[in-house]
Amino acid sequence: MLKKFFDLFKTKTSQEAKKTDALNSGEVAAFYNNNTDKFLEVYGDVIQAFRTSNVYDYLDYTIQNAELKDGQKILDAGCGVGGPALYFASKLNVEVEGLTISELQYNKANATQISKSLVGKTNFTLGDYHLMDEIYGHNVFDRVIFLESFGHSNNKPLLIEKALKVIRPGGVLYIKDLFRREHPNTEDGKRIDRIVEEINKAYCYHVADLHEVLATLRRLNFIVLFVKTPDVKVGEFEHLTISNNFQELFDIAKIISWEDYVFPVDFYEIKAMKPPFDTSQQKHLYFLNRPEVVGDAKK
Repeated sequence: MLKKFFDLFKTKTSQEAKKTDALNSGEVAAFYNNNTDKFLEVYGDVIQAFRTSNVYDYLDYTIQNAELKDGQKILDAGCGVGGPALYFASKLNVEVEGLTISELQYNKANATQISKSLVGKTNFTLGDYHLMDEIYGHNVFDRVIFLESFGHSNNKPLLIEKALKVIRPGGVLYIKDLFRREHPNTEDGKRIDRIVEEINKAYCYHVADLHEVLATLRRLNFIVLFVKTPDVKVGEFEHLTISNNFQELFDIAKIISWEDYVFPVDFYEIKAMKPPFDTSQQKHLYFLNRPEVVGDAKK
């Protein structure tokens, strides 16, 4: 009887989790269907807050740090209107899949890939990235990248699990996003929490917790290659001017006063590798990012 109760509770909990994710995805879709044109007016086709003054310099930086290379199959999860995906495909001999929950963004991305003659090198799909394994299958991609789209998920452990399924052994998960700052003291901590909640509400976001993300990556046996602030020279950094202009122009998360403002987030990039061996069978192995170890692991 007790076992039946716990099985029933587990089933209900799972159903509620799926219901919550579906609701969140619908809210994100509606947000971008309603606001994408506003973003395009200010941000252009690369809707990212942390950027260089010439945003394509930052995309080149992404190519370098995510190690995007010729011959790869890449998933841009939460691809927006396809700006980064189309840029990567124009610079490299790669196949880039873009996945967006917004029908408006999906239509714009498809129109742009036709105008840039990139059909075949890029492909865009309308769908929920929490379902990426159902959409694409398992062990498909050399890279899965989240470029300030990761925060729209309200179930990040689930999202990372889905990414693990679609990444090929030896492939890489790359996340660039904002993460809630630690509280330096009680008063500043209260301000940080308040401002983060305002961001979440305004942008249909769930600013990530770095501890949760790293714990999930480690639990799933990802090899964490680095966690760092993007290495952008001060003179090239855009200093969030575009984001402030957007807030002022459209009154979304507008900052009323700087006197009570504490910068609430850290921008990090995280790079993690799916082990190139079966961790359930070869538990004695620990893979480091060295070619000779890859060779040994395949034996």
